[in-house]
Amino acid sequence: MPRYLKVAHARKDDGSLFTEADLAAQNALIERLRAIEPYPVLGEEMDDAAHKRLWQEGHDGLWCVDPIDGTTNFVSGMPFFAMSVALLRQGRPLLGVVYDPQADECFYAEAGAGAFVDGDRLPLKSVPERLERSIAGVDFKRIPRALAGCLAAEHPYSSQRNLGASTLDWCYLAAGRLHVYLHGGQKLWDYAAGALILTEAGGRVSQLDGAEFWSGAPWSRSAVAACTPELHAQWRDWLAARPHQ
Repeated sequence: MPRYLKVAHARKDDGSLFTEADLAAQNALIERLRAIEPYPVLGEEMDDAAHKRLWQEGHDGLWCVDPIDGTTNFVSGMPFFAMSVALLRQGRPLLGVVYDPQADECFYAEAGAGAFVDGDRLPLKSVPERLERSIAGVDFKRIPRALAGCLAAEHPYSSQRNLGASTLDWCYLAAGRLHVYLHGGQKLWDYAAGALILTEAGGRVSQLDGAEFWSGAPWSRSAVAACTPELHAQWRDWLAARPHQ
């Protein structure tokens, strides 16, 4: 946080921003996490070759970290960014933690043990039963153009948000602050902790093509999610009936 609004930034090959704060946070996490359990640590700011090598090496135990999710917000002064840590085994998360330093909120979950924020069990409040009354988190940049056009012209929800920090999207969904969610392609570190937090809070998630969420390669995974099974079924069915080209 001492670097918030005070750090220079550069662009990676994919056009996204990174800063020395990302690297410093990642290095600190690598050191501390390996002291807890000496598994490999896969961080967002590593190169693609390292990601793939660590994924293979970490089949029986892998830390996955996003040191600052929402770097553009961090650089621009928008207060939506977070640190994300997950512990995976055989490609599935066992533990997930997302910390929002601006709001001083810590979301966390353990597989089979529920999800919490600062000691309070998630979700925090009741949610609507019908899709048309829901608040949606939608990342329009990464979904098919035809589907984006349908959502713009005839959206089935009440209102739409995009925080610019995927890890917080998952947590807000788990808390009941958002109700449904759509993203066209997330990286492992974007969803590893958040998807566990959501499902442990009672939510559901699948991929845009209808596939089981945890199937397929981990590097670009679409997400159709909701904070309840009932809303997920309505959201999934609405999306399935629209063009995806």
